[in-house]
Amino acid sequence: MTEPVRLAKRVAALAQCSRREAEMYIEGGWVRVDGVTIEEPQFKVLDERIEIDPHAKLEPPEPATLVLHKPAGITLDEARALVNPQSHAEDDPSGVRLLKRHFARLEAPLSLPDKASGLLVFTQDWRVKRRLEEDADRIEQEFVVEVTGTLAPNGLALLNHGLVFDHYALPPIKVSWQNETHLRFALKRIAPEKIERMCAAVGLKVLAMKRLRVGRISMARLQPGEWRYLAGTDRF
Repeated sequence: MTEPVRLAKRVAALAQCSRREAEMYIEGGWVRVDGVTIEEPQFKVLDERIEIDPHAKLEPPEPATLVLHKPAGITLDEARALVNPQSHAEDDPSGVRLLKRHFARLEAPLSLPDKASGLLVFTQDWRVKRRLEEDADRIEQEFVVEVTGTLAPNGLALLNHGLVFDHYALPPIKVSWQNETHLRFALKRIAPEKIERMCAAVGLKVLAMKRLRVGRISMARLQPGEWRYLAGTDRF
């Protein structure tokens, strides 16, 4: 060969398959060029060594859903930038193969205040996005909130049910003391952004807030700034 050609053409010849099937092998992360995985079918090659993983599957890669342990004090865009190959948790149990395409067009259907830390869901899957948006009122979120101040009389009961904001009675939730300075919130139908206002209404100031769980998905052992995939069997 004297002129570079598209990787897809070389793979099609090597695998005795169609050009589209070759593109699926490449986009699925099953093809290596001189030992380096290449996911772009248009990548130009000349006389490099082309290898197709013996376990390659001829199927389009599934859209990714993942969870990040968001550090406190960063914006959503800054959190999205943390989702990269270097910050992938080493003990990710999902079995999902890491692909570069998983880092594009990630959406975060559930809000989390910039000052808060904890579990943040990113997804490319429209089905997951729709589930988290349309069923948000039925999915419980768990927070641990560090507070200071003096709790008003009957304040804990008011946090559980009884506060009225802007002529709207907040729905009942579960709030309890985890220790002397931390409250546990398990809430539905209330946006996390309201937690600070709720605490202020009963004499408490929020110092820190962390989301530990969304539905049945917990943060587990993720360190701040780390992320892991959700497996296809995981359900919120």
